[in-house]
Amino acid sequence: MLQSQILKLVENRLRRHHLPVAVELWNGQALRLSEQPNVTLKINNAKALFNLAKPSLGKLAKSYVELEIDLAGRMRDIISFGEHLCESEVVVDKKSNRALSWWKHSKPTDRKNITSHYDVSNAFYALWLDQRRVYSCAYFMQADDTLERAQEQKLDHICRKLDLKPEERLLDIGCGWGGLILWAAEHYQVRATGITLSQNQHDYVQEQIQARGLQDRVQVHLMDYRDVPEDATFDKIASVGMFEHVGRHNLPKYFSKIYRLLKPGGLVMNHGITSSGLDTEGLGSGISDFIEQYVFPGGELVHVSQVIESLSTHGLECWDAECLRPHYARTLWHWVDRLEANAAEAKALVGEEKYRIWQIYMAGSAHAFDRGWMSLFQILAGKPLENGTLPYPLTRAHVYRAS
Repeated sequence: MLQSQILKLVENRLRRHHLPVAVELWNGQALRLSEQPNVTLKINNAKALFNLAKPSLGKLAKSYVELEIDLAGRMRDIISFGEHLCESEVVVDKKSNRALSWWKHSKPTDRKNITSHYDVSNAFYALWLDQRRVYSCAYFMQADDTLERAQEQKLDHICRKLDLKPEERLLDIGCGWGGLILWAAEHYQVRATGITLSQNQHDYVQEQIQARGLQDRVQVHLMDYRDVPEDATFDKIASVGMFEHVGRHNLPKYFSKIYRLLKPGGLVMNHGITSSGLDTEGLGSGISDFIEQYVFPGGELVHVSQVIESLSTHGLECWDAECLRPHYARTLWHWVDRLEANAAEAKALVGEEKYRIWQIYMAGSAHAFDRGWMSLFQILAGKPLENGTLPYPLTRAHVYRAS
């Protein structure tokens, strides 16, 4: 009886939104709510059905990952279906216990968190990232840019904003698989240092340095940013896609460390995901809980205004801020399409559960950027000279000049 009532509740919710969906139950019962459904929801057990009585996007994702439900169709349609099914507020003032932020970002915890995400399998990431394995927002100058082209444009966009010059010393905090430091060394003749907490990434970058003959220009260290020696400073610093792991509590330590590592007159590019609201530290409808459990343990988002406030408080001057929200949505959809195109090989490498985690996480994130539930900013800041000046071009012409 209760099972029938819940099924009716789900059916009414779906009909209310006129969703083109078909529902199949483990017992052979089916609901066909459209002549041409673009999404099929298969409920594999009674527990999954009961979870749909009061669904959230986080619950739906968890049920999918744990094989309690199956979802068939285009991921864009599936994510839109989930949003309407759950009828819940996604962007909320979710004030987490900020007092707990400090222990979520101890050095051992951060290393463990990074390892859990980035050391899944280099071969797995290679299936859906671009050839340079750049795991951050690309930069699309044209709507039909390939992912490879857009990622190279992003790398060059950062280098131009930093106004890199030959022989300058560049530090990349959270260098990933080395895309930026290798690009900067090869195209701008800088001396680049990358740091990462991922053993897999470190080993891969070492191989690339040797293969490209860049031993005299590029080095990589398995190191926490808090442990970078301050006896040698850098002309330029980049942090791309790492900022989300810092934590609200550690923002003062993060920017004060960068300030000490920068030479006077130096520049830093902070490229990271930000929250959409001033007091929104995550996403509602269970999304943040899902991400914490399955994807990015310890991840925290802050508003762009709070980023600028924090860096300014610690001696840096904001010189430029650019929103790349639509670029990240496009990047993520590219990743989803490439992952799904290599589904069989991906599942062979990491298993069905991890495949589903990355599939639903990236598709959901793409939708979140499309809908404005979160954003991404490149913030360029400088450490002024003693006289207050900063040696930087008067206009942005050098950033947007033709190649």
